[in-house]
Amino acid sequence: MKKIYSIMLALMTGIGVFAQVDKASELELEHRVADLAKRVGDPSVVTSTFYRIIALEGENSTFKDSLAYIYFSARQFAPSFLMADEVLQREPEHLEMLEIKAVALESLGAIDKSAEVYEKLFSLTQNNFHGYSLAKLQFGIKKYQEAYKTIQKVEGINDTGTYKVNFVINQNKTQQVELLGAIPYLKGLIEEELDLIDAAKESYQKSLTIQPDFILPKNKIEALSQ
Repeated sequence: MKKIYSIMLALMTGIGVFAQVDKASELELEHRVADLAKRVGDPSVVTSTFYRIIALEGENSTFKDSLAYIYFSARQFAPSFLMADEVLQREPEHLEMLEIKAVALESLGAIDKSAEVYEKLFSLTQNNFHGYSLAKLQFGIKKYQEAYKTIQKVEGINDTGTYKVNFVINQNKTQQVELLGAIPYLKGLIEEELDLIDAAKESYQKSLTIQPDFILPKNKIEALSQ
């Protein structure tokens, strides 16, 4: 009887070892396929290969992050949101995944939910672009007092001026503006809604001081002066 148990134990151990070897070999093959597909520029093969790697590695696979980046880069916001959300269940303060989730939600029209994610992101980074994005969303959903508190915090944050923001001027024209010039412009818009007209004029003027060719605050000053 002992001999039978010993044989069974040996067989079970052997099966486990073979399974581990097979899994390792399969993972190695999938990684090689993914590397080759990336070199030749075939994102569909990369994506499907990453899914197989995730299936082999399990729920905590870091390739979920990679899939979120791929979908986000392709502007496929629904799957990028879902994949980023899965990563955030494991790592709630993963900054890149929070940013992907926030942008994806905004692009999908879920503005309230996007604002919630930006609020968390801003609290973690104290990055003025994240704060500006939060204030912009709060302004868009007419939470003017909250937007004003946010943009006041943003104004006090130092920045290198590396961020750019695009504004629609009319149907045929857009303008790229330094974030440091966009912040007081947004503050002016909020102040107008709060009926703080003199403060709004000052904010628009500050925006022009930073970027003199910024068309929108010029138009606002002219309109408020009439």
